[in-house]
Amino acid sequence: MNVMEGNIASPAGFKAAGIHAGLKKSRKDMAMIVSECPAVSAAAFTTNRVKAAPVLYDMKILEKGCARAVVVNSGNANACTGDQGYKDCEETAAYAASRLAIAPDEVFVSSTGVIGKMLDMKKIKSGIDALSSELGYDGGSAAAEAILTTDTVKKEVCVSVNLGGKEVKIAGMAKGSGMIHPNMATMLCFITSDAAISHDVLQDLLGSTVEDTFNMISVDGDTSTNDTVIVLANGMAGNEMIEKGSDDYNAFRQAFDYVLRELAKKIVKDGEGADRFIEMTVEGASSRNDARVLARSVVSSSLVKAAFFGSDANWGRILCAMGYSGAAFSPEKVDLYYSSDAGSIQVLHSGSPLAFDETEAKKILLEKEIYVRAVLHDGCACASAWGCDLTYDYVRINGDYRS
Repeated sequence: MNVMEGNIASPAGFKAAGIHAGLKKSRKDMAMIVSECPAVSAAAFTTNRVKAAPVLYDMKILEKGCARAVVVNSGNANACTGDQGYKDCEETAAYAASRLAIAPDEVFVSSTGVIGKMLDMKKIKSGIDALSSELGYDGGSAAAEAILTTDTVKKEVCVSVNLGGKEVKIAGMAKGSGMIHPNMATMLCFITSDAAISHDVLQDLLGSTVEDTFNMISVDGDTSTNDTVIVLANGMAGNEMIEKGSDDYNAFRQAFDYVLRELAKKIVKDGEGADRFIEMTVEGASSRNDARVLARSVVSSSLVKAAFFGSDANWGRILCAMGYSGAAFSPEKVDLYYSSDAGSIQVLHSGSPLAFDETEAKKILLEKEIYVRAVLHDGCACASAWGCDLTYDYVRINGDYRS
């Protein structure tokens, strides 16, 4: 696998664009991704019972297993908008299809932003006109910018992998900064690839990869109405069809996992008001599920997040979060470590506290990226989750979100 400079339009046969349609005051707010030929599709959606109209619409579109385009708007979530919200999705897809000369059921629609506001369809259609005119192989970065809400940076990843002598590319872009929590963190993510792969294999791969990437991050404990991951693979790299269990499948899976994992980390690092990135790794658990639950519980804890904001090695909060997670482990066996670029320190051995230098611990926890490792000695399973600290700025941002 080769990590490369690139964007959502880097795989063969994809074009993209991002423009300002007037849904937000000044920032770009509409994006479009288009494949030159029909592409196999896969998707994953929010587990929130309150699902935005675009999610309900895209769940229907996914049944076909094939698509050509995605239209995305930011600034308005089109959530809790009733029948009209769904009709607006249908109208958006139909209008985009007419401009692209494709079928309406080949168009996914996604939205992000404020809940409970009707879409301004005049601006949406005008935006589609502009997007369809500006589509290009160099439009990926503009598209990545157009899907942002409270994000401070674009989130893009691109890799290539050799499959049977053919260079296959996988690229992704995502948005997410607040309302980030497991079971699809609050986010939109779009993945393109020029690989030849079936819908069933791609859908299965996406489902399993989401579990270990986007479902292992937390900023603030909230899961949104609009969470969506959409993947399009158009086969234009010319590789042999990827069969599950083959060497090509394993290579593609590794690259696919890397793209989603890096996007997940980028979301956490750009968490609203966040100052520190936290990776929590659980080793030696009795099962993979227990390891995942334990790691997620720690990065989701408000008290743990607050301790990291204060650079406080308050390991009791970590052990407490593990204890109420519901996962099985033996507290009396746990070893616990903190580390960063400034060094490492062990604070717990076999469930008992170790004396440590508070000054040294403070130095370690003042770094921007902090790694916590809990070794359970109960088995061989392991898992990692990613989170951030909880700062004053998080309250400031969300106390004034609608303005």
